[in-house]
Amino acid sequence: MAVPRHIAVIMDGNGRWAESRGLPRLSGHEEGANSVREITRACREKGVQALTLYSFSTENWKRPPDEVAGLMALLARYLVEERAEILDNGVRLSAIGQVDKLPAPVRLALKELMHASRHNAQPGKPGMVLTLALSYGGRAEIVEAARTLAKQCQTGRLRPDAITEEMFSGALGTAGLPDPDLLIRTSGELRLSNFLLWQLAYAEMYVTETHWPDFRRPQLDEALAVFGTRERRFGKTGAQLKA
Repeated sequence: MAVPRHIAVIMDGNGRWAESRGLPRLSGHEEGANSVREITRACREKGVQALTLYSFSTENWKRPPDEVAGLMALLARYLVEERAEILDNGVRLSAIGQVDKLPAPVRLALKELMHASRHNAQPGKPGMVLTLALSYGGRAEIVEAARTLAKQCQTGRLRPDAITEEMFSGALGTAGLPDPDLLIRTSGELRLSNFLLWQLAYAEMYVTETHWPDFRRPQLDEALAVFGTRERRFGKTGAQLKA
């Protein structure tokens, strides 16, 4: 079975999963955290190099305050409870997005675990990079990268005509990671929702009606099986690839 180097996931459907069972929406997020745990472990065991999870978007701040507070508390708990799992299994934790907007307890727990795991999954060492997209928006990330390069041009360190796609990729939060080979979106929605707009240019897309709390190893295996049937041409013809 083909194994993508980098899998990106839009974890959708926690609230709908809970509502369909007559449960509060936060119960769906809590069960979704169990899916995060299982999918992270499964991806690492399968040899995936990078897993990026759309955990909280810039638009999610518009949700009811009690739901946002519950999500932040759940995230802080996850970072504490998963510390041993991450450190003992060669996982390096990373984060992209406007992390400074997160509550202090979440920022501190995130910073501590990122620092503690910084030597995992380095070049030449087995492991996996787990990136949490938090208070993240793809357009905002692209704008910030453009500002970074513009400042270098302004100070004379860089010529505008010297800017390349590789250089622009290096100014994004995912610098150093391969672009995602596979995008998984749960709960059936057919949109990117402002996620990794630059990086997903050539990713294979897999959409399932399964809500995220029900997405576990068997569902991941199905996604990987479908990925294995895709012919990734990158602009070439099928005949060229076969040759």
